[in-house]
Amino acid sequence: MVTSSTARDAEFRTETDDVVSIPRVGVRYAVEAIGTFFLVFTVGAAVASGNALAPVAIGAVLMVMVYAGGHLSGGHYNPAVTLAVLVRGRIQLRDAAAYWLVQLGAGLLAALVVREILDPVQLASHANMTLSGHAVVAAFVAEMLFTFALCYVVLNVATSKSHPDNSFYGLAIGFTVAAGAIAVGAISGGAFNPAVTLGAAAMGIFAWPTIWVYVVAQILAGLAAGITFLVMNSDDK
Repeated sequence: MVTSSTARDAEFRTETDDVVSIPRVGVRYAVEAIGTFFLVFTVGAAVASGNALAPVAIGAVLMVMVYAGGHLSGGHYNPAVTLAVLVRGRIQLRDAAAYWLVQLGAGLLAALVVREILDPVQLASHANMTLSGHAVVAAFVAEMLFTFALCYVVLNVATSKSHPDNSFYGLAIGFTVAAGAIAVGAISGGAFNPAVTLGAAAMGIFAWPTIWVYVVAQILAGLAAGITFLVMNSDDK
């Protein structure tokens, strides 16, 4: 995510004592691809393991990837977060569109790797979370609430002038995802991320006919989080 000490408008900067350098476009996209890949890969592997600590693993990998790449790309790893940052005004539309393509592509690649290296029977035993009737509404609400929470936390801890040079932003972001996965994982699967949603569908964890429930909820949540931040922080431009 965009750190408050490194983001200015659309640029993500790294600073040394006397030199400020702007990471090359290719570097930013590569960082987004790497972070999103490991996030989606961890989701697939953790879910397939059936381990009760899967939400912790997912939150932890997001946290470390945010710390690893935040100073280079902003460490979004999530199209909904990129959308929120776009609404907030810290990334240009051209870069946001490229981020979305990279994130979705990395999510699909991670799904393919998971399907190749994991036992298909083991993966299938945790696959195809079907939604019907009231479950569709419940999943939509759960995804929208916690995607909003994630984007809202990102904007406030990683882009706000009120938290310059903080060292806790990655921890806050990772814990938000872990908390959401524990709280509503049984309701929606706890994706909170269109790249994760696409990857999970490609792995067979989510059913293709119902991924619109996730994607629409996540997009609306990203928009809402960006607008909420602007309304509540009108002097933080």
